[in-house]
Amino acid sequence: MSQPFRVLIVDDHPHAREGIQSIIRMDTSFEIVAEGRNGAEAIRLTEQWMPDIILMDINMPQMDGLEATKQIKEKFPYVKIVMVTVSDDITHLFEALKKGAQGYLLKNLSPNSWHEYLKAIAVDEAPMSRELALRLLQEFTPKEKQEAPNALITGREREILEWVASGKSNRVISEGLGISEYTVKNHLKNIMQKLQMDNRVQLTRYVFEQGWLRRMIDQ
Repeated sequence: MSQPFRVLIVDDHPHAREGIQSIIRMDTSFEIVAEGRNGAEAIRLTEQWMPDIILMDINMPQMDGLEATKQIKEKFPYVKIVMVTVSDDITHLFEALKKGAQGYLLKNLSPNSWHEYLKAIAVDEAPMSRELALRLLQEFTPKEKQEAPNALITGREREILEWVASGKSNRVISEGLGISEYTVKNHLKNIMQKLQMDNRVQLTRYVFEQGWLRRMIDQ
């Protein structure tokens, strides 16, 4: 059996931490290693415990989740950070992604949804929501286009990147392109190595910076 994903919970409300604990402990794929009450504690506990995933609240005293996310990703880029919130305010979530977060969870989602999403986050397979993809499209324009890396990307790889930027999962991409999910995973690993990127958020931003996304799939 593989080792469970190590989780750090950061929220200033005790009841919220208890609720998150109860959800995480339903699945043996995860192990809670520590809890924090604010962004400053999140940074200290990350250095102490080196978790795989941090579940981070946004609004906290002393240091909020956005600033903590920025500092943690600068020091520990391997850590996956998921914002946990009661609100689907796209502005906060978009800011969190720009600071390095991999995704977000709403506190009212079912436990099964949490488990599936966090497992996908852990292996860099979680799709981005359509709303966030559109915000990225608005934020990054073709004038920021970077020409040099494009020579490294094949036509099929660009095709896969466009699907990723449209918020599609590996399974949907494999069905749409008529290739196996395993092949999609290997393409993405190769693309990330070429571009020296670590996750789908970075790949999505890259696609928008290149001005490649001509359409949103499933419009």
